Amino acid sequence: MKPKNLKKRIRRLEKRLQQVPKKLAKLKQRLQATETAKAAKAKKKAAARARRSAKGLKPVEAKKSDAVRKPKKKLNLSPERRAQLAAAMKARWAAKRAAEANAGGASGDNQHSGPPGPPPPPTNRPDGV
Repeated sequence: MKPKNLKKRIRRLEKRLQQVPKKLAKLKQRLQATETAKAAKAKKKAAARARRSAKGLKPVEAKKSDAVRKPKKKLNLSPERRAQLAAAMKARWAAKRAAEANAGGASGDNQHSGPPGPPPPPTNRPDGV
């Protein structure tokens, strides 16, 4: 139970102290136990951090980012299906390369092309608009 919730319950119980003194004592004891456990955990972490910095190892947070990535799962494919997928992917890549070559040769990506020409002259309309 979280210390915040325990404190709230203690506050409510103190109002009706005459009714349930036993429960109040139990909750106070539980709150004390959680606070001491939290302090012990913080002390233990600080000691581990100090040991880690003394050894010159990288911090735990840096290691966690590597551990988050899951290993790739091996697909259970038959050799025929694996060959079929490989052929499909090679065809897709070839089509993508061909599309890039066509687009790159014809107009480029417009990144290095010159500025557009001057705007066309306005047309004179008979109604004057």
